[in-house]
Amino acid sequence: MGTAIVLIILTVIVALIIKSMIKNKLNGKSLSCGGDCKNCRGCH
Repeated sequence: MGTAIVLIILTVIVALIIKSMIKNKLNGKSLSCGGDCKNCRGCH
């Protein structure tokens, strides 16, 4: 029973993370390079 509860909690957390990543991608934000060098804070 405890394993099922932990599995459900982890599934919900992963789903929320994926939803957040999709929302960020649709808003033009990304964890990787977006190709917009003039607004890049990681460039020299």
